[in-house]
Amino acid sequence: MWKMVLLCYFIFINLLGFALMGIDKGRAKRKQWRISEKGLFLAAILGGSAGSILGMRMFHHKTKHWYFVWGMPAILLLQLAAAAAAVYFFHGMP
Repeated sequence: MWKMVLLCYFIFINLLGFALMGIDKGRAKRKQWRISEKGLFLAAILGGSAGSILGMRMFHHKTKHWYFVWGMPAILLLQLAAAAAAVYFFHGMP
């Protein structure tokens, strides 16, 4: 049960990260109110880093900002390392 909840959460948060990149890019083109960079990073930190990276690439958004180009993959790598450590700790070596 909890695995399904966790899976649904990660699907949701990655779709959200992807959508936020697309929405912010559209707003930037129309010179409208923007989603803060903190908000974009928050979605990634909460587990949506893969979706955020995909959104950056698909929408060509924030790709000239070094802290996004390097920061988003760094967040993803840290999350993958944490997930691997959690699997190892709770289930032993595969």
